[in-house]
Amino acid sequence: MSGNLKQYFPMIREREEILAEIYGSPFLEEQFEEWTPGQQKEFLDICTGVKGVKVLYDAFFKEIMDPEYRPERLNRLLSLLLGKPVEVEVMLQNDSPRIAGEKSLLSMDLVVRFEDGSIANIEVQRIAYRFPGERGATYSADLLLRQYRHVRKEFNKRNRGKWFDYRRLKNVYTIVLFENSPEEFRAYPGTYLHWFEQKSDTGLEMNLLQKYLFIPLDIFGEKIHNEGVSNETEAWLAFLSQDDPVIVAHLIEKYPEFRAMYEEVYRICRNMEDVMKIFSDELRILDENTVMNMIDEMKEENEQMRARLQDMKMNRQGLEERNQNLEAELERRDEKIALLESQSREDHRRYKEMERQVEELRRRLANRNHSAV
Repeated sequence: MSGNLKQYFPMIREREEILAEIYGSPFLEEQFEEWTPGQQKEFLDICTGVKGVKVLYDAFFKEIMDPEYRPERLNRLLSLLLGKPVEVEVMLQNDSPRIAGEKSLLSMDLVVRFEDGSIANIEVQRIAYRFPGERGATYSADLLLRQYRHVRKEFNKRNRGKWFDYRRLKNVYTIVLFENSPEEFRAYPGTYLHWFEQKSDTGLEMNLLQKYLFIPLDIFGEKIHNEGVSNETEAWLAFLSQDDPVIVAHLIEKYPEFRAMYEEVYRICRNMEDVMKIFSDELRILDENTVMNMIDEMKEENEQMRARLQDMKMNRQGLEERNQNLEAELERRDEKIALLESQSREDHRRYKEMERQVEELRRRLANRNHSAV
């Protein structure tokens, strides 16, 4: 199977043609020369079909999967991931404070509302950030609160004076795809779909609304490199995340429906100004991700150092208290020794005095015996 995709997609341009256009435009040339040699090579490999395109890049995903123009695509992908038929009603603008504060953590972020009123947040994280569970729970809580405010506002408009019914709230789904998964996922090699939801330990069932799906794409990539694509869900994930031209070729031969979507991707790649902007945005996001990850690592290291310092201070305080107790004990022992020495000297003096008295008595007794003779 060929390692170049041009035989499948004739619209892919040759390297010389692309470079001629870049260096024929001062604007494009300036942008191209800002990249490292490695980044320039990666860009040219993508545009010439030496490498495939990762459709999870935000601009590509929203163009190819736009629910306004091709709703069946996103519907099918989300139906497969959620394990039930869903239809996207509308794509929502994600203007939450959490996203505003952590936008650089994401390379793609999408919020949609389904026809039944439930909401899904689909996002891609490029770097293995710490605390994926805590972050996911925060995202989910933000999503649920956003739905509550919207539903209650609409309810109050139509039903003034009536009591709000919480049964109007629907499920919220947090779907996170990791290009580089956190360490926790490495304990489950070969597993690339991780579902979470809240359950009782007694069997009592309650609709707690918050559902999570975490997808480590690097682990998924290892699996299909070893075993190949075996079902439609894997085909979609491969389409979104894999740039190995052999996998792309295998995918479109086994699942021809993806060929049209790849053709759309490579038509975008023919517009040099647009595709260079997409690539530059991805490099910027990756840089921001790296910086944020470094900040997280430094913060955690600082916390660990603070904890060790506190332990050392507590140990030092304990040692100081122990030293003080030992010094007090030594003082008490010194005082006892001094007392014992004093008593010993007094006993010795008394013993000598008794010896003297005994000697005196012996002397008198001897004199008396001598006089009697």
